[in-house]
Amino acid sequence: MTRVRPPLVASLGDPAGVGPELFLKSWTAREEERLAPFAVVGSLSLMQEIADNVPLASVRAIESLAEAGEVFADALPVLDIGPLAYTPGAPTREGAEVALASLTRATELAITGEASALVTGPIAKAELQDVGFAHPGQTEFVAAACDIAAEDAVMMLAGPSLKVVPMTVHVSLASVPALLTQDLIASRIRIAAKALARDFGFTKARIAVAGLNPHAGEQGRMGREEIEVIAPAVEALRAEGLDVVGPLAGDTMFHAAARANYDLAVCMYHDQALIPIKALDFDRGVNVTLGLPIIRTSPDHGTAFSLAGTGRADAGPTIAALRMAAECADRRSEQSA
Repeated sequence: MTRVRPPLVASLGDPAGVGPELFLKSWTAREEERLAPFAVVGSLSLMQEIADNVPLASVRAIESLAEAGEVFADALPVLDIGPLAYTPGAPTREGAEVALASLTRATELAITGEASALVTGPIAKAELQDVGFAHPGQTEFVAAACDIAAEDAVMMLAGPSLKVVPMTVHVSLASVPALLTQDLIASRIRIAAKALARDFGFTKARIAVAGLNPHAGEQGRMGREEIEVIAPAVEALRAEGLDVVGPLAGDTMFHAAARANYDLAVCMYHDQALIPIKALDFDRGVNVTLGLPIIRTSPDHGTAFSLAGTGRADAGPTIAALRMAAECADRRSEQSA
């Protein structure tokens, strides 16, 4: 008998941001976008209030995630964690507490296997830290909940045109050279290659590695990180059988002809990775955490408080995150079968 894959679960994100509205908009597009069933962990009263202003939206409380599949055709299933006043664009302590409770419960559902994947709504980190959130971001929170070291949870930004992994993320540019080591680069590329095979169907992903300096250091004349750190890591990975090339000049890696030669671009710092993907796939970019025992995706944008409650927020990235989570879950389910 064919096993039915469990539904996806979504954490609400900050209730004052665009996350709740975008999950509702995504649900209204479920048939057109062919979305797999998902449920939101959040405040039913808040979701009902927002649904009143989203055309064709409807919500319904469920007691357990197992009910989501039945309910999904008629309403967005919500695992209620208590009432909350809707204050679009104005984050509150109460809202941060709900966001943290939602993230905690949704992560637990993914870890126990009751959910086939986790999709996280955008949070406001400052407000969460005020209510005891002790992590730099949701990636680190989910990694800790899965008992995975933060450095082994690798962030990938993925869109229709490009997939990128930054070696360093939310640090100053001045800090980057000291943080780059052969071990860091090799370890994260190994994790990425394994995840691309398991969750994205790449039997042997082609991986291109950017240099740190202009012109990839130009043989040491513009910096020695390429010679002393990046190239040795690439050679070690090639010796292990991975299809890795680099270091390559970052300014020539992202035009169409260059992108045809690789499946994943590995970059050395935040903007080197995020500028090209936001230029190419701004409305379809998905943040995926690699190296976890669970699947976790997130739309590649923030809370957008200025758009909350206006109806103008674009559900494209949320739809893309839901679709990618389902596709990865389907691949894992097929492998298990």
